[in-house]
Amino acid sequence: MPAPSTTDKEFIEVWQRLKSPKKVAEELGVDLRNTKRRRKRLEELHGVSLESSVQGPLIKVPNNPARKMLGIENGTVIVFSDAHFWPGIHTTAYKGLLFLIRELQPKALIANGDIFDGASISRYPPHGWSKTPSVIEELKACEIAMGEIEETAKKVRSNTSLIWTLGNHDARFENRLAANAPQYEFVKGFSLKDHFPAWHPCWSCWPTEQVAVKHRWKGGIHATHNNTVQSGVSCVTGHLHSLKVTPFADYNGNRFGVDTGTLAEPNGPQFADYLEDSPTNWRSGFAVLTFHNGRLMWPELAHKWAEGQIEFRGKIYDV
Repeated sequence: MPAPSTTDKEFIEVWQRLKSPKKVAEELGVDLRNTKRRRKRLEELHGVSLESSVQGPLIKVPNNPARKMLGIENGTVIVFSDAHFWPGIHTTAYKGLLFLIRELQPKALIANGDIFDGASISRYPPHGWSKTPSVIEELKACEIAMGEIEETAKKVRSNTSLIWTLGNHDARFENRLAANAPQYEFVKGFSLKDHFPAWHPCWSCWPTEQVAVKHRWKGGIHATHNNTVQSGVSCVTGHLHSLKVTPFADYNGNRFGVDTGTLAEPNGPQFADYLEDSPTNWRSGFAVLTFHNGRLMWPELAHKWAEGQIEFRGKIYDV
């Protein structure tokens, strides 16, 4: 095997400057795999730590129209989910979301599914004589709330990315139409996204190639753990309303499973009947993701502390 054209000292200097296997390989004109092997060998040989700004192996996500790639290097992304917006109700978590948008000026907002509830078009029968909002009443409530979120974001940052990763409740709108009025396919207004033109719809959003945001994947109490272990990346989901962060570490370093909770009240009218007044392991709030040099820092949660108050970063804020 021919000797490398770059000395150990030169290689270490380039690594410490770029801190990226891919960038080092490109600058030195060598194979990426050999670059990683040499890094490991030099760490053992010289007792140095050649840290990388890239967490874990660089995963190349194939081009897929169901995915939205953001390519964020530095900045904040706020992820909220399971709002199940209901006519006439603006929850504390919702008001807290508007507050932190103004405070943090995020580069992107991700509505992580189940913004629309679809109570009147559920496949489940109604509970007794309970009255649920009509589709148009729910749509109007969603338009008002999402419009206010959009307006707040644009005031603090004109180019904020607005992403909607669709959820199973959101799908009720089109599923009902597809089953009962297939002749109206492609007619404007018969797709839920037509009513929210400022928001980019997709099934998953990737702030970086190491972080995936989607409404749901695994189920059960250990969903956040299983999501990140089995996906190989930090995985941010909603659906289960639990609002928690589960770290996981292996030879590639730390990654996280995040549940973004619910923007609704756990005891709200959306859930009153089918929960039958049972206790739930649900929490009202949302997630804040901060990125530094393309790497996800420890995810943070904003949580309803009391009526009109949220808890965030060790402080209580009136909203």
